[in-house]
Amino acid sequence: MRSLRRALGSVRWYLRELTDESAYDRYVTHVRQGHPDARVPSRRDFERMRTDRQEADPRRGFRCC
Repeated sequence: MRSLRRALGSVRWYLRELTDESAYDRYVTHVRQGHPDARVPSRRDFERMRTDRQEADPRRGFRCC
C-alpha cells in the first residue's frame, strides 16, 4: 500500500510540473522568503498577472487565439 501511495504521489508531482500547476506554489514561496512584508496575491490574481505578462511579450508564451 505504501508503494502505491508513493507511486501516485510521484505521478501527481509529475503532472503538476508538466502542466505548470505548481507555478503558483513556487511564486508564493518566493514572495514569502524574499519579500516577507509583501501581500501574496490570490491564485486568480497570479494567473491574471501571468497571462498579462505572456500576452505583452509574445516570446514568453504562445497563444493561438
